[in-house]
Amino acid sequence: MSALEELLAEAQRHRIFSAAAWSVSTADSTLDAGHMGTRHWGGPELDGTELWDLASVTKPVVGLAVLVLVEKGALALTDQLGELLPGYGDTDKAPITVGQLLAHTSGLPGGTPLYRTAPTRPELLEAVRTLPLRAEPGTAVEYSSAGFILLGLLAEAAGGRSLDALVAQLVAEPLGLTGLTFRPDAVAQASAVSTEYCTWRDHLVTGEVHDENAVVLGGIAGHAGLFAPLADLTRLGRALLRGGDGILGPAAFAEMTRCHTDGLALRRGLGWQGLDRVASPVGAAPGPDSYGHTGFTGTSLWVDPGAGLSCVLLTNRVHPRRDGRRFPAVRRAFHHRAARLGGGTPAP
Repeated sequence: MSALEELLAEAQRHRIFSAAAWSVSTADSTLDAGHMGTRHWGGPELDGTELWDLASVTKPVVGLAVLVLVEKGALALTDQLGELLPGYGDTDKAPITVGQLLAHTSGLPGGTPLYRTAPTRPELLEAVRTLPLRAEPGTAVEYSSAGFILLGLLAEAAGGRSLDALVAQLVAEPLGLTGLTFRPDAVAQASAVSTEYCTWRDHLVTGEVHDENAVVLGGIAGHAGLFAPLADLTRLGRALLRGGDGILGPAAFAEMTRCHTDGLALRRGLGWQGLDRVASPVGAAPGPDSYGHTGFTGTSLWVDPGAGLSCVLLTNRVHPRRDGRRFPAVRRAFHHRAARLGGGTPAP
């Protein structure tokens, strides 16, 4: 049993999650990978091909699609929301740019349970349109799912297709991510790892998006909704270590991964989170130029170009219930141990 499997098996025994899958890779090979546990408590054992609800790891994948549209000339990072979406020209969100949405500097608030008062798609989109800004655009970093809901709408308007079709054509197909999907079909749902029993829906959520705002939006949204097997996240991480495998040119890839929030409290690229000095979700082991993203359901992808490593950790840490207190330490320990596989010298 590897050090990573040992760590995750111990966490599973403590019921932090029922299942986990992981990989630590270089650009060309896998150093450690595996899966363990059950799709839900008392359910079938994992076989490694399961679909995982990526939650907010959806955001950088949608961000990639948006940046491909930018490189194609269908959008510009400086384009403003008021010019791109009907109904936004006379709102306080009119001057927000595509780049600010990608870097979470739009001024829009963070996690907002809009579904509680806006139970239909039109109502929820109107709730996003009327959300009060918490900061002047460009002046502060606040992680905002509402901002990525808007990015999904912008991508559809600029690309002339639905968001799921754009992600498939611009990201999944070029990179060979054959299992990446919004709204899995019945066959794929049968292989999905469960998240939690949702009292709002009154059933165990399996193969349908966990995020309630995304449910109201039909399961296809810029902030959440993607599912994928471990193999696809591993392939995506390797592609990022190779500079994107050509889906973005070198200049656009560098623009995506550089820090766009210098002078502000948190490090953010375009669609990606940088390594924050304080309270990083992956701890201090990855290098200062590393980047990645986490998901509420217990998923993450983190890329460390300096060490030449990509780390994927997929769990259902919301099963059987939402308990955020114990999982962060497991994720930090995972990255600490993963750094050793690459010959790094992680912090104690």
